[in-house]
Amino acid sequence: MFLLSMFVILYPLIVSIIWIMGSIFFGIQQHQMPLKQPASDADLPLVSVLIPSHNEEETLYEVVASVADLTYRHFELILIDDGSDDATLKVMYQLQRHYQDQFVIKVVPIVDNGGKANALNIGLKQAAGDYLLCLDSDAYVDQDALSHMMLRFYNDPKAGAVTGRPVVRNRTTLLGRLQLLEYIGIIDIIKRGQAFITGHITTVSGVIVVYRRSAVESVNKWTVEALTEDIDMTWKLYTKDWHVIYCPQAVSWILVPEHIRALIRQRRRWARGGLEVLVHNRQLIFTGKLAEQWLLVDMIISNVWALCCAFSVLLYFLTILLAQALILDGGILFVLTIISIIQFIIGFTSSQRQGYVDWQDLLLLPLYFIFYWVVNLVSCITALGSFFLDPQRKGVWSSPDRGV
Repeated sequence: MFLLSMFVILYPLIVSIIWIMGSIFFGIQQHQMPLKQPASDADLPLVSVLIPSHNEEETLYEVVASVADLTYRHFELILIDDGSDDATLKVMYQLQRHYQDQFVIKVVPIVDNGGKANALNIGLKQAAGDYLLCLDSDAYVDQDALSHMMLRFYNDPKAGAVTGRPVVRNRTTLLGRLQLLEYIGIIDIIKRGQAFITGHITTVSGVIVVYRRSAVESVNKWTVEALTEDIDMTWKLYTKDWHVIYCPQAVSWILVPEHIRALIRQRRRWARGGLEVLVHNRQLIFTGKLAEQWLLVDMIISNVWALCCAFSVLLYFLTILLAQALILDGGILFVLTIISIIQFIIGFTSSQRQGYVDWQDLLLLPLYFIFYWVVNLVSCITALGSFFLDPQRKGVWSSPDRGV
């Protein structure tokens, strides 16, 4: 029992320290790494912007407006309606007429809901660009985002994908604000740390990512059966020796779930998608590059930790019940809290300078720590159950739950 308790406590502690240190050095590296600039705008390649949608009539107008404001002007827009039940397709045709004098805009209707991966594959057939900017249909893209990401391709001929940084924009609810803190204090820090230490990241952010078309075609495009097409594509690119780059300067403003059940459902899907990729790429644990082995082993340990943590929590409450006394290890709680605060402050400082958060968000700090670990623990446990009880589940769309 002692070893179990030590593992449950030390794993998040050690991993947090590793990612914190990696993220710090990633920031230093970014400032010291000069990037070559294209000689002229004539050298800029065409980018096909793919926006697959399912029941997104309320969000498409503003999303396309953000695309229209991109400073990188050599692009075409492809709107893909994947079997929507609302007026999404009608909105797409309205947008096509509205922007037809500014840039090429194509509408691709799909009768049956086949999921995001299928929609992207169909949209790819209509794309003329050598690069593919994939955006979610509820996400605003920062006007300089595409320029930042294309610069990474210009400097790395082996870059197969460059992904940006999602920032939460619906913050009117407590759950929305907690997810804002999670994205800046955890997700961004982990990606920075992974990028510096391993040169790899576990996954691109499907909400904002540019793919090199030849890289996508080299891995036979998106896997329709994949529950999370972004995680799946990331690891397919690794198997063909493509680089996957994290570019935090490329920001996308996203909507997040505003009800706890929808949030758990989203995180369960993410966790299950990770499990699918882990099982599919298990041979890389022994034959892959050191960076790939590191990330895959970390996935395994994370799932083992979730099971051990759930067992420890159950045992802890049984002990309290039987002993009729509250048992807390103040030293351990103090260390974990300090590490969490440091991790949050690093992400907060950067985001506060850029205006993504304000000092009032610090008031949610105590609740934020509990929220992060509980949500992800529950998601991981339920994903493990779903993976073994419903192994044939595929990635089709459902109407989203979020604030608009």
